[in-house]
Amino acid sequence: MRKSLFVGLSLLALVACSGSDGDFRKGIPSPVFDARPEYVDFYWTAWKQAEDHVKYQPGLVQPRYMDEGFRDEVIWIWDSEFMVMFCKYAPKRFPGIETLDNFYYTLHENAGSPLSVWHPDNPPFFAWVEYDYYKFTGDKSHIETLIRDKRFLQKHFELFNTMNHDTVFPFPISNDGVRIEYKGIGYLWQSWQSGMDNTPRKRAMPMYWVDAIGQQALSAMYISRLAQIAGDSETEQEFADKYSELAEKINRYYWDEEDHCYYDIREEDLSKTHILTPASFWPMLAEVPSQEQARDMIGFALQDDKLGGAVPWTSVARDDEQFDPDGNYWKGSMWLPTAYMGIKALEKYGYFEEADYTAEAILEHMWQTYEQYDPHTIWECYNPTRPEPASKKEGTKNVKAVKADFCGWSALGPISLFIENVLGFYDVDAPSATVRWNLHQSCRHGIKNLAFGDITTDILYEDGKVSVRSNKPYTLYINGTPYSVRRGRQTFAPEP
Repeated sequence: MRKSLFVGLSLLALVACSGSDGDFRKGIPSPVFDARPEYVDFYWTAWKQAEDHVKYQPGLVQPRYMDEGFRDEVIWIWDSEFMVMFCKYAPKRFPGIETLDNFYYTLHENAGSPLSVWHPDNPPFFAWVEYDYYKFTGDKSHIETLIRDKRFLQKHFELFNTMNHDTVFPFPISNDGVRIEYKGIGYLWQSWQSGMDNTPRKRAMPMYWVDAIGQQALSAMYISRLAQIAGDSETEQEFADKYSELAEKINRYYWDEEDHCYYDIREEDLSKTHILTPASFWPMLAEVPSQEQARDMIGFALQDDKLGGAVPWTSVARDDEQFDPDGNYWKGSMWLPTAYMGIKALEKYGYFEEADYTAEAILEHMWQTYEQYDPHTIWECYNPTRPEPASKKEGTKNVKAVKADFCGWSALGPISLFIENVLGFYDVDAPSATVRWNLHQSCRHGIKNLAFGDITTDILYEDGKVSVRSNKPYTLYINGTPYSVRRGRQTFAPEP
């Protein structure tokens, strides 16, 4: 009964939003990329599939929400967090940030839920996506509600520290319950709860998970920054101190001096597991390593026999004993959420060439899969060696079991990585009225109808010149050089 309700409501939403192609594109930025116009088509395909995942469920705090595309009766924390990172480009059409309320009010105010919060101890990085979304909207009142009125982000940070196997919630959760446990220097966890279901990291358990402590450091850092925006100096300092404490632990216990990389550590003797996955990059996203550490880590981890190669950001290093060339879910597949996270970590330290190269390789692999593999769609995760969806093994049998039409977090590739890394608009900031553009393509390219705060702009490069249209003034940084954009139309001739 529930499934038929969801299907019906989804179809109603699609009918309400559809119409002419122009109607569908209203309120969504329109990219231009003459070198590969198929990427633009793929971009619109991702938005069309994402529209299918706008659902309506009575009884939720936010009944109109983004569904991850896996199970109708369940909501996942980390899927929803990542979906915000493409919904930010069309916030009036796609309820990314509203979806997070269904966790905040259910977990922290006992609002109840008709859907299962499948893993309450899923990766806890709400603060990162809230900060990124704020940069697009400039909605300070929303941040004040989160930090000063409801204290949702602080409560979730503490909940992650205090949940354990015995924690009971007054709403449905996953069958195996809570599996996080904080033990001073880190977090004992389980693979399903971490989101990396069958990861080869499991062979080193029990262990302290580097992503868990990295995500908590990330949250503490951004809670402090959001508290500054909200004018809450006490919380700002409190979480700056928590961040410093976590960063010190990460560098002391999880950094390996020989490989120059962060790893999980075994509970028994605190030895490094040396199992390399994108999880090692959560501390980098949290700005924990020094510039020198980051340089060395990138040089090690992105080698072709590690997480690099023609299809980069594989879910385990290619030279790992359990790497599967067919993907087998988290034993080698390329997953958009962890790839996106890793690419954003590179940008934190100024490694834009590496970020952009790996992003474009991922988009190309997704596009080739879309073109060559039937059904022609966007997948949950991708084969690391061929343009196909990843496999998922059940016993000794290879089964193409990953989900199709997964937009869902896989829209991060055709939408977010395309805009931010292929086109190069890597930073948009409504509060400061700035756009930072890494202009590294030579063809005619740009973006139209890019909206942030109360600004809407077109930016287009062609034949050495940049033409801009805007409804309000802002500052456009092109490869680090600022240009003052005024209301109306104008042209710049940036340095090569």
